[in-house]
Amino acid sequence: MKKQIISALGSVAVAATFAAPALGQDGQNLLFAIGEDSRFTWSDLAPFQAMDLSGQEVSIFGPWLGPDRDLVVSVLNYFEAATGADVDFAGSDSFEQQIVIDIAAGSPPNIAVFPQPGLAADQASKGGLVPLGDDVESWVVDNYAAGQSWVDLGTFTDANGNDDFFGFFFKVDLKSLVWYVPENFEDAGYDVPETMEELIALSERIVADGGTPWCIGLGSGDATGWPATDWVEDLLLRTQAPEVYDGWVTNEIPFTDPRITNAIDVFGSFAKNDAFVNGGAQAVASTDFRDSPTGMFSVPADCFMHRQASFISSFFPDGTELGVDADFFYFPSFAGEDLGNPVLGAGTVWAITEDNEATRQFLAFLQTALANELWMAQSGFLTPHKGVNIDAYANDTLRKQGEILLNATTFRFDGSDLMPGAIGAGSFWTGMVDYVSGASSASVAGDIQRSWDAIK
Repeated sequence: MKKQIISALGSVAVAATFAAPALGQDGQNLLFAIGEDSRFTWSDLAPFQAMDLSGQEVSIFGPWLGPDRDLVVSVLNYFEAATGADVDFAGSDSFEQQIVIDIAAGSPPNIAVFPQPGLAADQASKGGLVPLGDDVESWVVDNYAAGQSWVDLGTFTDANGNDDFFGFFFKVDLKSLVWYVPENFEDAGYDVPETMEELIALSERIVADGGTPWCIGLGSGDATGWPATDWVEDLLLRTQAPEVYDGWVTNEIPFTDPRITNAIDVFGSFAKNDAFVNGGAQAVASTDFRDSPTGMFSVPADCFMHRQASFISSFFPDGTELGVDADFFYFPSFAGEDLGNPVLGAGTVWAITEDNEATRQFLAFLQTALANELWMAQSGFLTPHKGVNIDAYANDTLRKQGEILLNATTFRFDGSDLMPGAIGAGSFWTGMVDYVSGASSASVAGDIQRSWDAIK
């Protein structure tokens, strides 16, 4: 099989140099790292190899630098090698400011990679983005898990006040996770819960057994409070239809709406319950979010579970082996609510800012299983693409997270990131600190809503 794969590379790919240091500098090693049982072969690139895009350029501007830049370039090089196009990626830690300047000056790249939809939507409203077209929109609906969710997230209002599909999501992050130590669960005889009702029952059982179910910390310097916003967003998706979430993040549904304050109070049933939280409710606001999961690893355990996004494993004790010393499960939905499997997360929005033939073909390349699997085989990449081989993921942790995305019936972007900065990175954060410190949901929601009304 390896010989067949290498033979299928063809002279174009063999001659190319690939920026994938961890997997070797040539296309053979990178492809082989995906696994011999991968369902794709290099014949998937045949339509692109049949093109002659020599002399055409695709300039891409995004937020990635260092190793992250190397990862994206390692994927882009396959398209470049197959088609002859010149693909150039430039990264910047000032992307958000520079892309606005470039578009306003009439010198944008062909593709801009936005870290969140808000800035992309703003540029679309000023005429800075090019619609992707009905074919791409239909492809996303049919080929992404929760496909309509991704179309909705990439649909913005244009300069004429009309909605159109501008944003293609490629590279996704996952937030709806609960972390735990398998050995602790095994020793105590606990099973991983599959519904929110079971999760609450497990929390109560842990208390009855003399333990503490949760470690929760909201501390984050000037950003203290943001972890609570993720809790509220996840719980709103599990107690109300997605349309309520959408109306909330745009303030068509105010913070003071009972459906929103209910989600805050469901969060409070965990975070404001002294018996449920390590250190008691008074410790929630003062505990740094980076330190909060360490209680799972003490002996005996100070807590059994920690809800946080995939990145939190970076703050686990040195030497922690994921899948063995620590693992995760999907933050479950309420069986009684019949809202499917909602997933909260984030991701990068790829939008055309200067159109040409090679750019359109490159966007088609991103839709292939191959383009996704090449990055899956490395690190830092999740995809809702239903056509990929999940065994292409570099490890079991990424594979399990990928499966959660594929099982999602609804995906929604982090709500606070979609709100105006003064709210999503301001009064919402501080309001959650006030809430866990004793204020009522009604009082906190009223304060946040007044701050939003003040900027209208």
